[in-house]
Amino acid sequence: MLHCPPLTRRRILFAAALACLGSARALAAAPVKIEGLSFAGSTTVAGQALELNGVGLRAVAWFKGYAAGLYLNARARTAQQVLQNDGAKRVQLQMLQNVDIEEFVKAFDSGVARNALPGELPAMKERMARFDAMLRAIAKVKKRDIVDLDWLPGRGLLFTYNGIVRGEPIPGLDLYTALLKIFVGDKPVDAKLKIGLLGGSDG
Repeated sequence: MLHCPPLTRRRILFAAALACLGSARALAAAPVKIEGLSFAGSTTVAGQALELNGVGLRAVAWFKGYAAGLYLNARARTAQQVLQNDGAKRVQLQMLQNVDIEEFVKAFDSGVARNALPGELPAMKERMARFDAMLRAIAKVKKRDIVDLDWLPGRGLLFTYNGIVRGEPIPGLDLYTALLKIFVGDKPVDAKLKIGLLGGSDG
């Protein structure tokens, strides 16, 4: 019987371990499909590798507005873990309907107000106005459009529409946290959507 020298056996074991690790990463990075839309299993924001934490659907009865995906640098199963994560983040919205831009703006504004603590809104008023202006510059949100809301540590909220960056980053972690709370806060826009973004089943 042929015996491998100890060093060779170690190399074989190391190569096998690398192969298993590569397979695990490939599985983790697999895209996720929902309502015919596909969310990449991983992405890069501000030079940080992020993984898809979960996906969910914003729906009211039979009406399905959009699907959303949450990307983080570490898995989170609670809203507190998401909000306390100080790395880069992405919330991606993929539209399932055409939406009037004023309705889109109203949804963000009301979602922030619903989850804000006393005294938070005045401090964000000017920056929310800048964000609203970026949204209004789109004119109309159409089915299959993709909206990315990224947190760039040290820089702020970056708004990207169909792969095109709109404006400059808006500073302030408080603003990005307020937007995150629309989806995973105590008063989310959709309870099932929140469950999905936190890695559970929204069904």
